[in-house]
Amino acid sequence: MKNQAGVALGATGEMLLGQYEGKLETKNRIAIPKKLRAFLGNNLIVTFGYENSLIIVSQERWKALLEGTEGKPFIQQEARETQRFLLGGASFVELDGKGRFIIPSYLREFAKIQSEVVFLGLHRYVEMWDRGVWRQYSKSLEKNIDKISQRLIKGDDNPDRQ
Repeated sequence: MKNQAGVALGATGEMLLGQYEGKLETKNRIAIPKKLRAFLGNNLIVTFGYENSLIIVSQERWKALLEGTEGKPFIQQEARETQRFLLGGASFVELDGKGRFIIPSYLREFAKIQSEVVFLGLHRYVEMWDRGVWRQYSKSLEKNIDKISQRLIKGDDNPDRQ
């Protein structure tokens, strides 16, 4: 079921889903698609994502960035490094009246964003990819999704294991 904004509604409430395209404007501005903006709001956090994507999350839901690290002791290196990556690379942004924000240069460089982007709604957050990088990555994902799903079912986090 979808609400008027195009955000899926389920038993646990709203969630982001779908794929949308956008284009980098002059001065490195990008507009968040309306359907995603309805869920995210105007005050966002943008940070490094995995596989050279960017993660966009509402300031109200920023704790989604900390999943898996909350409650871990400070002395645990993996928790510190994950927080450095996600929170240390983060930038607060506020959307203008047209739903746009300026992508900081360090984030644009990290994600290899040239001009066209793809936004992916992924439950509680949005990933933003350079269109060419996404196309290449999604081909590999489509080709390997069966193997990936089987590893997930088996609880195998290491793809190099046989």
